[in-house]
Amino acid sequence: MQDFIVAIGLVLVIEGLVYGGFPVQMKRLAAQMADIPESVLRVFGLVAVAIGVGIVWLIRG
Repeated sequence: MQDFIVAIGLVLVIEGLVYGGFPVQMKRLAAQMADIPESVLRVFGLVAVAIGVGIVWLIRG
């Protein structure tokens, strides 16, 4: 459980750095997200999950 909480903290740090460092680009990206089909977003999300699980498996396995 402790590792999960640390992982959430790291996600928040990374997102905070992106939003804090590049707010104009993030607003532009958010506006463009509405134009991307849901199926494409779903595929990218599942690929991101698979990559994340693979990284955790390599490091922690």
